[in-house]
Amino acid sequence: MGTKNDNIGYRVLKGLQPVMAIVPEVPEPEKRISMKDRILWTIIVLLLYLVCSQIPLYGIQKMAGDDPLYWTRVILASNRGTLMELGISPIITAGMIMQ
Repeated sequence: MGTKNDNIGYRVLKGLQPVMAIVPEVPEPEKRISMKDRILWTIIVLLLYLVCSQIPLYGIQKMAGDDPLYWTRVILASNRGTLMELGISPIITAGMIMQ
């Protein structure tokens, strides 16, 4: 026997059914990707990340003092003032410029 919360959730899902008909779905993949390809792409992306974690940014000076993100940099194999510190913002900016 369901509880009152289960009945509310069921009613919400039932009410959203007409809206879900117009929401686009991601199609199933045409073929299964082999484990060899997955491992290869994982290694390529890992190497790219590690290289970008060592490339210094132009104009950024390293300053002596406490670094609040020191242990994060140790875990992520990054240096202070590198390309990977910018995060996703360069990708977003480039996308906006291209459009």
